[in-house]
Amino acid sequence: MKRVLVPVDGSERAEAAVREVMRQAQAGAMEIDLINVQPRIFPEETLIGLPPEKIDTYYYEQGTKALASSEKLLRDAGVPFTSHRAVGPIAETIVAKAGELGCDGIVMSTRGHGKIAGMLLGSVSTKVLHLSPVPVTLVTAERRDRNCVTEETGKA
Repeated sequence: MKRVLVPVDGSERAEAAVREVMRQAQAGAMEIDLINVQPRIFPEETLIGLPPEKIDTYYYEQGTKALASSEKLLRDAGVPFTSHRAVGPIAETIVAKAGELGCDGIVMSTRGHGKIAGMLLGSVSTKVLHLSPVPVTLVTAERRDRNCVTEETGKA
């Protein structure tokens, strides 16, 4: 059975990646793992005096919000999945989780800046492509009235 990791952030672009995985799941047995990674936003010096459970609760709630729409899509379609929440450097955490779960691939959306801006600004999807030992499928949602376009790349 193929196992894929789908990073989501609550955006429509992320939902396009979930829809692509749902399409692929119809073709054969597939285990789907959703993940939301929250970047650490509290510098260590601000942690002094803040109870750790408040920080943990903040990250958990943000992850729950980001996962909600993708979880609903999968639940409504009757597609089984497992959700994961993590905190840390986004691309590195996605790749590490894919390894930990023994995933055969990662399916994710692009940010949509375009190739030039992406090269200048960098992006999570570009970093995942460079770091991942498993294939990465990038899904772009051009517009709501068009089908999504997929490009598979990564290391074999």
